[in-house]
Amino acid sequence: MKLNRSILISLVLLIVTAAIYRIIPSRPLGFAPHIAMALFGGAVLKDKKWAFALPIFSMFLSDLLFEVLYRNGLSSMAGFYSGQITNYLLFAGLTLIGFAIRKITVVNVVLGSLAAPTAYFLVSNFLVWGFGGGLGRPKTFAGLLQCYGDAVPFYTGSLVATLVFSTVLFGVYAWLTDQRKLTAA
Repeated sequence: MKLNRSILISLVLLIVTAAIYRIIPSRPLGFAPHIAMALFGGAVLKDKKWAFALPIFSMFLSDLLFEVLYRNGLSSMAGFYSGQITNYLLFAGLTLIGFAIRKITVVNVVLGSLAAPTAYFLVSNFLVWGFGGGLGRPKTFAGLLQCYGDAVPFYTGSLVATLVFSTVLFGVYAWLTDQRKLTAA
C-alpha cells in the first residue's frame, strides 16, 4: 500500500478520532478502539512500521490529552504513569495478531477480535500482579486470580469494543475496497 495524501489524511483522522474518543468521560471501562486499530493495522497495512505506529501514536496522543486535562484539574486520571512503556509494547504485540489475519474474512476478524483483548487481559494483568504492585494482591495464585477478577470489567469492555470497532474498521475497508474495484471496472 502506497501512502498517498488521502491515505495519510485518513490515518491522521483515525488516530485523532480514536485518541479523542478514549478520553470521553463516563464511557464503559475498557471501551476504546485501540485494540481494533492494532488488528486492523497489522492485517491491512503492508508497511509494518505504520501498522505498529497506528495504535501506539493514537494511544500516546490520548495519554497526552489525559495528562493536559489532569494537570488542569479536569480529570482525576493522569495521562503518563509508570509502566506505560510496557502497555505500549503490549499494544505493539497485539499488532502481531493482526499480521496473523492473512486473509480478511468475517471469521478471521472475529477470531482476532476475540484473541487480541484476551491476550492483552491475560498478559497485562499478570504483569500488574507480578511487577506493578497488583493493587496489594499477594504474590500467590489466589492473588493472581484476584488481580484478574479486578480487571474483568475492563476485559468485558475491551472485548465488546474490539468487536464493534473491528466491525467498523474492517467493514468500511471492505466497502471502500469494493467501491474502488467497481470504479476501476
